[in-house]
Amino acid sequence: MNTDTTSADLTTDVVLIGAGIMSATLGILLKELDPNLTITVIERLDVAAAESSDAWNNAGTGHSAFCELNYTPQRPDGSIDISKAIGIAESFEVSKQFWAFLAEQYHVEGIQRFINHIPHMSFVWGAENVDFLRKRHAALVQSPLFQGIEYSEDPEQLREWMPLVMAGRDPAAKVAATRMDLGTDVNFGSLTRGMFYLLQEKPGVTFHFGYEVDKIRRKDDGTWRVRAHNRTTGQKSKLRARFVFIGAGGGTLPLLLASGIPESEGFGGFPVSGQWLKCVNPVVIERHQAKVYGKASVGSPPMSVPHLDTRVINGQRELLFGPYAGFSTKFLKFGSFLDLPGSIKATNLKPMLIAGAKNLPLTRYLINQVRQSPQDRLAALREYLPTARAEDWKLEVAGQRVQVIKKDEKQGGVLEFGTEMVSAADGSIAALLGASPGASTAVSIMISLIQKCFPAQAASPEWQTRFREMIPTFGQSLADNPELVEQTRNHTSAVLELSVNAPLGS
Repeated sequence: MNTDTTSADLTTDVVLIGAGIMSATLGILLKELDPNLTITVIERLDVAAAESSDAWNNAGTGHSAFCELNYTPQRPDGSIDISKAIGIAESFEVSKQFWAFLAEQYHVEGIQRFINHIPHMSFVWGAENVDFLRKRHAALVQSPLFQGIEYSEDPEQLREWMPLVMAGRDPAAKVAATRMDLGTDVNFGSLTRGMFYLLQEKPGVTFHFGYEVDKIRRKDDGTWRVRAHNRTTGQKSKLRARFVFIGAGGGTLPLLLASGIPESEGFGGFPVSGQWLKCVNPVVIERHQAKVYGKASVGSPPMSVPHLDTRVINGQRELLFGPYAGFSTKFLKFGSFLDLPGSIKATNLKPMLIAGAKNLPLTRYLINQVRQSPQDRLAALREYLPTARAEDWKLEVAGQRVQVIKKDEKQGGVLEFGTEMVSAADGSIAALLGASPGASTAVSIMISLIQKCFPAQAASPEWQTRFREMIPTFGQSLADNPELVEQTRNHTSAVLELSVNAPLGS
C-alpha cells in the first residue's frame, strides 16, 4: 500500500482522517462517483483498521437486527417498536449490495475472508422475557425483511439450534429463542483493508500512515488546512482540502471540536471500554455455530449486549463471549488517558454534566463491571453456557467506544446510543460520532453524507445513475417490497458466497 509521507504541502480535493471502515467506504464511493477526485488518507497508526474496525475490537455481527434485542424496544403499552430494526435491516442490505458490486467490479476472490454465513439467534429466559421475545417475533415477521425468522420455546428445538447453550440447563426453566438463518459474520478489519487496497490502486490517492492530526482550520477561501505530524520522526505535513471527513472512531470528537464549526458545539463523549472471553478449547468452539444475543443488563450501553459469538477471524474459527464493559478515559484503544479531560470544553460541559446526572445507572453498571472478578465473568458466561469451564476461556481486551453526548434544548444534555453525523452548514467538513451499528450500516451512512455534503453532484443524473449501478435498490424501499427483498438477497448471497450449506470459513 502506498504510504507516501514526504509531501510537506499538498493540495487535495478530499482528506479522510482515520483509516477505518467509514473512511474506506466513503473513499471508494467518491472515487466511483468521480474518478478525478484526489483523496488523501491520514491515519495515526501504522496500519489501517487497527482500532474499532479491527476484528478483535468489534462484534463482527452483520448488524441486520435479526438478533439484537436493543433494536426493538418495548413501548409502555407492551407493544414492540420495530422501526429501528427495519431501518438497520434495510441498511445492511444496502451494504451487501455495495460489497457485491465491488466483488464483481474488481473480481475480488476469497470473499469469505471477510464475510461468512452464520445464523443469528436471540435467547431469553424467564416468563417476562419470553413474553417479550414472543411479541417481538410476531411483530418482526410481518416485515418482508424478517420473513423466515423462527421462534421456539421447545427445549428439543432449542437444543438442535444451540446445543451448548442448552447443555446442563435446568429443564424446568422457561426459555425461548428466535433464529434467522440469513445472518452473517463480518471481519470488518479485513473488509476495510481490502477496500483501501482497491482505493490505493486508483490515481490521485495518497496515504499518510503514522501521522497524527494536530490542527484543522478553515481558510478564508472556504477550504480547510489540516496540519499533521509523523509520530515517529516528528516530520510535519500541511494539507489543503475542499472537503474533510473525520472518521477516526473514538478520536473523532476532539478533532471535530478543534474544527470550530458551530455545529460541533455541545457535543461530548463518554468512553466505554470492552473485554471478551475467548474460547481456547477447539472442542467447545466446534460445538457452537451461531451468534446468540441476549438482553442487556439495566443501565448498560447497547455495545454491552451479551452474546455468545461464533467468529471467523483470519480464516480461523473462534468463539467469544461478552463484551464485558469497563471505563477508561481513553477515546481510542491506543489513545491517551487525557482524551476525556481534554475533550471537555465550555461549550459541552453543561450537556455532559446533565447527561451524566441522568445516566447514573450506566455509571453504576460500569463501576460494577470494572470490579468484576474472573469468577464474576465466568458466572455471566454460564448464564449462556451452563457447562462453561474457566480453563477453556481467556480474557482479551476489545475495542474502545465513545458514546455521544449532545446538547438538548428540552433536557439540557442527552446520552445518545448509535451513530451521529455532524457536518458544517456548507458541507465542507463532516464527522461521524458514536458506535453500533456503525460498520454494518457504513454504506447507507456514507451515501447520506454524500447527499448532504455534495448535494448538487449527488442529484445529478450522472451520480444518480452511478448510485444505482453500485446499489441496485438505490431510491427504493425494501421494507414493503417482498419481491425486491428476495431478489436482492438472492443476488448478494450468490456473489458473496453466502450459501447456508457452505462450510464456515471455507
